[in-house]
Amino acid sequence: MLDEVTQAVLSRDEIVRYLRESHKGGKADTRERIHAYLEELRTTQRIPFYRALKHPLYPIFRKLDLCPEHVDIPVAATGKGRVIYASNHKSHLDYLVEPVVLDDHGIRPPIIAAGINLFGGPLGLLHRHITGAMPVRRNTKDPAYLVTLKAYVAELLQRHDLLVYLEGGRSYNGAMKSPRTGLLHAALQADRENMTVVPVAIAYDLVLEDQVLAKQGTKRSQRPFTRELAEMVRYGMGYHSRAFVTFGSPMTLHEWNPESRRSVMDLAKLIGEKIGKLHKVLPTALLAAALRPSMLKNDLIDRIDGLLDELRQADANLSVASGAEALEQATEPLVTRGIIVVEHDRYRVRERTVLRYYARTIKHLLSATGQVTH
Repeated sequence: MLDEVTQAVLSRDEIVRYLRESHKGGKADTRERIHAYLEELRTTQRIPFYRALKHPLYPIFRKLDLCPEHVDIPVAATGKGRVIYASNHKSHLDYLVEPVVLDDHGIRPPIIAAGINLFGGPLGLLHRHITGAMPVRRNTKDPAYLVTLKAYVAELLQRHDLLVYLEGGRSYNGAMKSPRTGLLHAALQADRENMTVVPVAIAYDLVLEDQVLAKQGTKRSQRPFTRELAEMVRYGMGYHSRAFVTFGSPMTLHEWNPESRRSVMDLAKLIGEKIGKLHKVLPTALLAAALRPSMLKNDLIDRIDGLLDELRQADANLSVASGAEALEQATEPLVTRGIIVVEHDRYRVRERTVLRYYARTIKHLLSATGQVTH
């Protein structure tokens, strides 16, 4: 028996047209492949069960202080129609943090578009049958998959809200990545009159996987998630952080043309810029951006104050008002994490690649003169 969404996808004009053209081209297995992809994409959401489960990351998740901002925006947006949440991507914890923030405030949870590498083992069962995550093959070139994915997303948005990570995967060097357009293009093929995009920025004082991401620098290959999970548990020892989830003003979609690649790219760029402005500028990032290999405390405070002046000019979302305040809040977490060393009034860099990772998280808000390499 086919579920309602699958039936709707198979009835869409683009799927019918693709099947007809494939049949003419002698590709007899196209229908079976589309059915297999639809089965792979299918997901179920049971958020109350999720809260009750002691899932593999629960011991780490308890160590996060959730700090939502402007939650009234998604409350109002979901009251008017369907919502696409477009977020940056920092950590595997993002999948857990953002839906819980919404649920904490009585906002219906969205389906999450997540990389298919997260769907192996027990965590895969959790994502597929509890959190409502939809597995996405990010780098496939198979036209049958691409047309199926876009049709599936368009139909899904008739029934659910959707959370997408505009950058695709996590940032491995800390900086904001260029936006991806695939899922956004698919969303534009849905009923755009009753749909809005809500930009979302997530930021952590300390990213759980900072050591792993920073030392790898770029994503060279897809590693098994079980290995990544083991590393997260390892670096979770003594881990504690705030997680800021900031919602931006809704954007309507009716004026954007899904048939124009330029229009879709311009929309993605605009959303990315809004996410960048919403991204919380945290003390750890300020200290990381200001610190040279070795600096005295007062010199470091002055340098952070200079960065704050420039960030105010960029209308950044600041968490502190002064360099002294930033230093007071950032020193202990970075020392405990083993990223910097403080000897009396002198600050020294210990883990340069990790410190650069945090400095780059606010790179998009600073001019070339305001950026520092260690």
